[in-house]
Amino acid sequence: MKLVSRYILNQFLSTNLSIFFVLFSIVSMVFFIQLAKLTSSIEISFLDLLELYGFMLPRILIFTLPISFFIALTLTLFRLSRENESIVLFTLGFSPKTLASLFLKISALVSALMLFTSLVMIPLVLELQDNFIDYKKTQVKFNYKTGEFGQKFLDWMIFIEKQDGDKYENIIMYHPKRVQSDKEQLIIAKEATVQKESTGFAFKLSKGRMYNFEQSGMLFTGEFENLTLNTKFNNNDFKIKKFYEYWLDINTDTKRAKEFVIYTTIALFPLASTLFALSFGIVTYRYEKGFVYVGMFGVIVLYFGLLSLFYKPPLLACFSIFVLSFIASMICFKKMILSRY
Repeated sequence: MKLVSRYILNQFLSTNLSIFFVLFSIVSMVFFIQLAKLTSSIEISFLDLLELYGFMLPRILIFTLPISFFIALTLTLFRLSRENESIVLFTLGFSPKTLASLFLKISALVSALMLFTSLVMIPLVLELQDNFIDYKKTQVKFNYKTGEFGQKFLDWMIFIEKQDGDKYENIIMYHPKRVQSDKEQLIIAKEATVQKESTGFAFKLSKGRMYNFEQSGMLFTGEFENLTLNTKFNNNDFKIKKFYEYWLDINTDTKRAKEFVIYTTIALFPLASTLFALSFGIVTYRYEKGFVYVGMFGVIVLYFGLLSLFYKPPLLACFSIFVLSFIASMICFKKMILSRY
């Protein structure tokens, strides 16, 4: 039996690795796009880029390993069935219950690893990422080219027409409205100087006008002779919170509640879907082709649909989604496999 278990595990691992690397590459590209937006206001080197990518690895892992585990297990069993190897294994006494017990133990270990990643590692790396970006903002240099559009200084878009030494001439600054509490503003000034301070930059404008944007249109606020625009950085001494502090407000913060439900239920997906994989992957290929792909993607769509719709209360949502999925997989495994093999 040990040789049979080792053979099945080897088949599963080879399939899992190939699927995992494909999914890992796709999800990494998505996160790299987010990384490009994240670093649009700071100067980073190639090593800094790799460090930021390292902070994203736990989130990439949580979105790839559970899904690749389920798909690989289903396709491995289906391939063994297609080549009539599963029938031979069952004839030799390697029953579906033994197979289920083997992979339930493995999926439990994978889900435990993913729970540690989602509940402990992700909050820590998010804190490290925020501290890294805040630190890089303190190192930013005011070094902008004249006559070019699209240059960004923190939350402001800046256009500078001329530069004479330390003095800038004909400056246009635009602050877009990113969240509901932000104000959409436009500043036009004839001259400006920049002074770096310990908490940020003091952008000293002179001889200019300020405009606010309302729903009715652009509203002229007034003229100014001198205006100092203080751009402060987040100065929190780069402290790292405990991982459990990150989840303390899941009952009051909607965003945090969604994150908790998504990460936790995805982490539990390997354990919740193992019996589904056996139910769809084990078939008598000579008499039936099965509906492996329909069943496989149906489980993924339903499971991920549930975790995206229900997130309050968070703990009950996680427990309910996992338990219902696991019970459904047990019923499916009993009716489709145990009643026949």
